Amino acid sequence: MLDSTDNAILQLLQADGRMSTAELARAVSMSASSTSDRVRRLTDLGVVRGYRAVVDPVALGYPMTAFVRLRMATPAGKAFDELLAGTPQILEAHHVTGEDCYLIKVIARSMTDLEVLTDKLATFGQVITNLAFRSPVRDRALPPSAELAEDAALA
Repeated sequence: MLDSTDNAILQLLQADGRMSTAELARAVSMSASSTSDRVRRLTDLGVVRGYRAVVDPVALGYPMTAFVRLRMATPAGKAFDELLAGTPQILEAHHVTGEDCYLIKVIARSMTDLEVLTDKLATFGQVITNLAFRSPVRDRALPPSAELAEDAALA
């Protein structure tokens, strides 16, 4: 279970993953060693899964974002998992409920590039592709721990 200090640390790190331990410690009013211990514990628990730069796909030549809905007649197998793992334009893949089996977020350089990608996915089932015109909410930080939110609502 996370406490309010853990949540504060998580919110700060999500806003700036490059924040130094000293800056983080000042922001949560703790010593640097205690803050470092907390971050290490959060990492060991798997709450903090890593650090990375958030890069704009358009700046790298991928102006198109699409969501591909994949409906399979038979369960996905090793070949499908290998396609997901080996295709860098696939940013997210979610096994979902409902009529579709997977919801897959992809980026593409062009319509032709998107067609090649969806053709690969279509070897596993029926695809329906939705292009994103814009994404008003992206890379949002996760909210504080649900337990703390419930505790605050009860207080």
